[in-house]
Order: sequence, then structure tokens, then C-alpha cells
Amino acid sequence: MKKILIVDDEKDVRDLLEERLTQSKYTVRTAANGKEALNIAATTRPDLVLLDIAMPEMDGYLTCENLKKSPKTRDIPILFLTGKDLDPDGILQRCRDLGAAGHFSKLSSLTELLKKIKEIIGAE
Repeated sequence: MKKILIVDDEKDVRDLLEERLTQSKYTVRTAANGKEALNIAATTRPDLVLLDIAMPEMDGYLTCENLKKSPKTRDIPILFLTGKDLDPDGILQRCRDLGAAGHFSKLSSLTELLKKIKEIIGAE
């Protein structure tokens, strides 16, 4: 079963995504912040990280940078989750610069998100 790490400071977002991805036969772990995500990713080696950008302490960009620096986690695809108030062109450029697999709006449907996940890591 493919493993996905969800990183978001909003518990409701984590819970919703975890429920839907579990129903879609993915193994899911969650983290409430970037520091927690770095530890979980290093020990569980997920197939994909869904990473919120706007988080306290360590934002998604810095978390991604740290994941890409580590030999244990550098090859894990990262899909940024974005809010409606962020500049899409700026996000796209940062995604490219950081080596992320792309970004996805939190306002999009869960069906669209599952389709994007399958494009990146496939399904069981």
C-alpha cells in the first residue's frame, strides 16, 4: 500500500484528507507542522508528502527544502497544498525551484486531488 504524509497545521484539513485517502486505500500519516513532518518522513519514508505552505514555526517551503537536502527523504515527491490567498505564479516558481511535484489548491475537489496523487505515485 502506498504511504502518504499529510502536513497541515489545520486539524480539520488533516482529518478530512486522512479519511478520504484511507478510503482510497492509501496508508496515511499526519503531521501538524514542518518539524514533525521531517521526523516522520525520515522514519517512515512516505511515497508522497502533501505539504501545506502557510504554517507557523516552519512553513512548507522550508520544510520542502529540508526534505530535499536529506539523503533519506530527497527523492520523496512533494505536492504543496495551497490556500486561496496565495499568488499562483509565485507558488509555481517556488515549486520548480524546490523540486516539488507541483501544487494543489485546497479549494479543489477531493476527486481532483486523488487524480493528481495517482498521476504522481499511482494507486494500489
